[in-house]
Amino acid sequence: MVGIAESLRVERAPAPIRSRVLDNLRQAILDRKLAPGQRLIERELVELTGVSRTSIREALRELAAEGLVTTIPNKGTIVAQVSVEEARQLYQVRAALEALAGRLFVENATDAQRRQLATSFRAVERAASKDSSIWLAAKDKFYDALFEGGGNEALRSISNQLHARINLLRSLSLTTPGRAAEAVAELADIITAVAANDAEAAAKACARHVDSAGDAAFGQLALEAVV
Repeated sequence: MVGIAESLRVERAPAPIRSRVLDNLRQAILDRKLAPGQRLIERELVELTGVSRTSIREALRELAAEGLVTTIPNKGTIVAQVSVEEARQLYQVRAALEALAGRLFVENATDAQRRQLATSFRAVERAASKDSSIWLAAKDKFYDALFEGGGNEALRSISNQLHARINLLRSLSLTTPGRAAEAVAELADIITAVAANDAEAAAKACARHVDSAGDAAFGQLALEAVV
């Protein structure tokens, strides 16, 4: 764990320490610096981050609620491992949610919300060549705009509950060579469907994007299993 000390170290800043610890640990998991199945020892995390054990415990509880870590009897807390079958189930749900979000966006979004979606897409384009944390942040804003424009708070709430585990799989899919460029092209299809005011095409474009991302993630999960 010594190699990740720099990324986990929490600097004293105006933002609440608990939030910074949580953000740093979450990003380390998304970046695979804390690997699936790796045991998380409180004492070591205290040394790496420079914060109290209480702050570490609070962050681990939040990560457990997000599904990013889990506690195993007689072993302690470990980074969650996602099987191929679990990933398939998550992507099935994600495809249904995002297809509905695309359809509702076309049906309900205001002109201002459509402009915001287009602006968010351009940010995703610019982030495609940058590191995964910047890319994921840009995609989060794209989906925030998509779900907000759809106007269905229940749909948005369900998506938020899956957010952390979906981002874990998104970061994994991005390790597939060329995946970022493919994703940009897929999101462009969503933008095209929205511009054409075609709700069915928007729904299909959203589902295709999720299916392609799923294929990339499944391939990487299979590679990890071999290793």
